[in-house]
Amino acid sequence: MPRPDPATVSKRNRRVAFAAAGFVTFMVGLSFAAVPLYTMFCQMTGYGGTPMLGQAAPGAQADSRSITIRFNANTHPSLPWQFAPQQRSMDLRLGEEGMAFYEARNLTDQSVSGVSTYNVTPEIVGRYFHKTACFCFEDQTLEPNQRVDMPLAFWVDPRIAEDPQTRDIRTITINYTFFRSLHDAERAGALANAGEHVGNARFQR
Repeated sequence: MPRPDPATVSKRNRRVAFAAAGFVTFMVGLSFAAVPLYTMFCQMTGYGGTPMLGQAAPGAQADSRSITIRFNANTHPSLPWQFAPQQRSMDLRLGEEGMAFYEARNLTDQSVSGVSTYNVTPEIVGRYFHKTACFCFEDQTLEPNQRVDMPLAFWVDPRIAEDPQTRDIRTITINYTFFRSLHDAERAGALANAGEHVGNARFQR
């Protein structure tokens, strides 16, 4: 049996090495992109109780029924922050845009930054709950002893009343959680288990 040409073998080995290096680079890049891609997927589909983003409210019709929106916030005990909704609940007509505010206060003499995740429960209503403005998935920095209002604009799709799985739902709860980064949220399981009530955690420096 003739021996393979050394030049051919060398060329083949280089192709295999380049292919392996390319695969490793692709996987590393995919791991860094996993969190934002997951977030984008949830925001586009309403998966796991993630509210939809970026659509304007159609406006309430004359016969639109009302639904109660509850607001939830907690703080992680490891950091002296206060974070709470300025209103516990509100009644909103389907298709009507609502505005709510959360309040965050830094009780320390140091600047603190973090990022929030969120979901709605029951998680099946995620596809019908639209947010047009919020403070989610963006770094938030509070200076020493600073207090800020964090606005949330949203609406509920009237089609929720037509879906046999959601037409009897009369209350939606929106939940916020703060982390130091989205990678911390991922490690804590807040993204993988977004359908459950995640609770709210405080961010750390």
